[in-house]
Amino acid sequence: MLNWSPWAFLPLFFSTFAAVGLWVVYFIAVSNGTIAPLGSPYRGNGSIYAPYISIAGQYPPASCVFGEVMNLSAFLGIIIVAFRYLQLKPRIQAWLNIVTLAGFSLACFGMTLVGNFQLFDQTIVHNCGSFMTFVFGAAFCWVQSYITLRVDVSNEGKAAAVLRFLLSALITLCLVSYMVFLSRRAHVQAAQWQWALVMSFLAFFGTFAIEFRRSNFEAVCVELRRQPLSMSEPAAEASMQQHDK
Repeated sequence: MLNWSPWAFLPLFFSTFAAVGLWVVYFIAVSNGTIAPLGSPYRGNGSIYAPYISIAGQYPPASCVFGEVMNLSAFLGIIIVAFRYLQLKPRIQAWLNIVTLAGFSLACFGMTLVGNFQLFDQTIVHNCGSFMTFVFGAAFCWVQSYITLRVDVSNEGKAAAVLRFLLSALITLCLVSYMVFLSRRAHVQAAQWQWALVMSFLAFFGTFAIEFRRSNFEAVCVELRRQPLSMSEPAAEASMQQHDK
């Protein structure tokens, strides 16, 4: 029997849930005739859209599923990165740990903007959310790859770091390719790279199961009891208050 911490399944659940949820959105949009299938030619005649993720989640009922998936994924992402912060806290410099936590928190906030502000209705807000998700997310992946190599949790850091560096390189390749094809208005290719980018992100987060299976995270509730005041303390407090006035 594997001696795994149950927290190892949290990153795996996050990646699986987000991937399945987004593909459900895709198939709903394709069946409703909102977007063209990823493998089919797109002529841009206005009756059907290119298979971008945001456009797949533009109209109901796909938009309802899309918003729910993005919100829950952002929530789970915050939990994972908070646990990763706690895991690394005694092992790396505080500023680096805080920067990674803050950076991916912004990426998760961007996910909520993408899910709740549809592309055609709130274009600027939606695109800002996409920028935050992809750019801060890619930076987070590179920094975490470096941290993995430095920390070497349970003597698995080198192997995990190699995997994460490869995934980070794939994420960067997908991001650059997506932007290049988008700038050239090659929408089918841009959409394909966008889907590959998102799936690569989810694969990266699934790798946190490697370290999480060695760790337990517990919440401790401590009741703070205020010491009773001595007879002289009320007078001192009263005099201080009067002095402040």
